[in-house]
Amino acid sequence: MKRTAIVIACYFSSLSVMAAEVRFTGEATAFDDDRVIYEERHVVEGECADGLFRPGAQTVRYVRSGDREFAEKKLTYDESVLRPTVEFRQPDFNEVMNITNLDDNELQIEWQPPGGGTENHTVEVTEALVADAGFDHLVREHWPAITAGETVEFDFLAPTRGKAYGFVLEPADDERISAAHTLRIKPSGTILSFLVDPILLGYNEQGLLTDYVGLTNIRKDKDTNYTAHIRYSVETTPDCELTR
Repeated sequence: MKRTAIVIACYFSSLSVMAAEVRFTGEATAFDDDRVIYEERHVVEGECADGLFRPGAQTVRYVRSGDREFAEKKLTYDESVLRPTVEFRQPDFNEVMNITNLDDNELQIEWQPPGGGTENHTVEVTEALVADAGFDHLVREHWPAITAGETVEFDFLAPTRGKAYGFVLEPADDERISAAHTLRIKPSGTILSFLVDPILLGYNEQGLLTDYVGLTNIRKDKDTNYTAHIRYSVETTPDCELTR
């Protein structure tokens, strides 16, 4: 009888963790003439654990007309969903950005800019630190507070500068976004607010990103990046919740 109980317990334990996947595509349009600049094709692999989705790895393919891939990003969330390890390549400009999360104690940054050479930085990890696509998971981690109209303060990594800056995530209202929830990411410091434009985000009721309005990581030329409105469409979702 005891052996049977153990087998049954193991069976139901295995059912509580299942492989899962999220696929979505983003169409980036220019601010000035609303033309399509490129597409982002996302695949997030993870698992449903106790009814909640947790990402494990993510790939992003950046394509232009003719299905030409011009950039790629790979992320792993082994150490933290807020601070993924990132490998980003933009061959048209010979640019490579690597952000490595070491035991969630520090982030090591290796950047090969378009001008050549290599820059290296190390940033100490704090609980407030968010890197790259970690902002998306920050939103979902604070979903009850955010949807109740509260604000969330955090530090966002600027990898090309090798440091983090204070930001605020807050509810917003903008006619460019038609979503269940519209949010704004803006610098918390007065001086930085004059230098960095806010980013607008849209989310549906399930906690999936629908819109991104702001500066992107895709280069317009070797000195500037595109500012765009990216509209996301979801293709597949996991059989569990994204927020709780």
